[in-house]
Amino acid sequence: MDGWLLLGGLAAGLLISMVTAPVGVSGAVFLLPVQLSVFGVPNPAVTPTNLLYNVVAGPGALWRYHRTGSLWSPLTRRLITGTLPGVVAGAARRVFVLPGPALFRILIAALLLPLGLWLCARTLRPVAPAARPAADEPSPRMLTTLALAVGAVGGVYGIGGGSLLGPLLAGRGLPVARVAAAALAATFATSVVGAATFALLGLLHGGDIAPHWWLGLACGLGGLIGGYLGARLQPHLPETILRLLLGVLAAGIGALYTVQTLT
Repeated sequence: MDGWLLLGGLAAGLLISMVTAPVGVSGAVFLLPVQLSVFGVPNPAVTPTNLLYNVVAGPGALWRYHRTGSLWSPLTRRLITGTLPGVVAGAARRVFVLPGPALFRILIAALLLPLGLWLCARTLRPVAPAARPAADEPSPRMLTTLALAVGAVGGVYGIGGGSLLGPLLAGRGLPVARVAAAALAATFATSVVGAATFALLGLLHGGDIAPHWWLGLACGLGGLIGGYLGARLQPHLPETILRLLLGVLAAGIGALYTVQTLT
């Protein structure tokens, strides 16, 4: 594989994960369109390549959160319990039901555009501290059900599931430091299972299903470094700016794929 392509993957993984790790997002949700449009990874191999990125990049931020004591919690266990079976179902659906690029672009737009707009709206909406409602954590059963559904979507999209759970739970008012560690742990666990599922399906089914190993490893190495730096910077970064940045990026990518789908 071309050395410049690997260097580009390293740089993309580092920059994206450094921005997203402080709020519990591995960066795969933003890396995937780069792999499709810039690196030219074919469908459906782009999904397991993205999962491979999560596997390699995840330990950087997780190690930092482990050192601060925020990694292991009941929230972490509930998210992992739900997302693991979901990502296997999503991987199978990605290979056998949604292999074409057109449908995949529609899915990207449908996921990222509303999520990004929602994050921006919640960030910009002025709420007085006295009127701000207390965090209403979902029940354990609801958390597991939500994680199962998000895991299935993550298996299709190649983001492990935690990248959706993090913004959703943080948007409900749960502390970002608590949500970030749990969401990244769920992303890492489901990505390991999801990448292995795709590799097995590639052996059985054939075609461009297995990950593009070298590119995934290069992006993951960048994410490993960037994720650690992002988690280290979390206590020093304004939460409002980070959430707004994530919302703008998600909405922008969703809008781009919406235009490409309609033209």
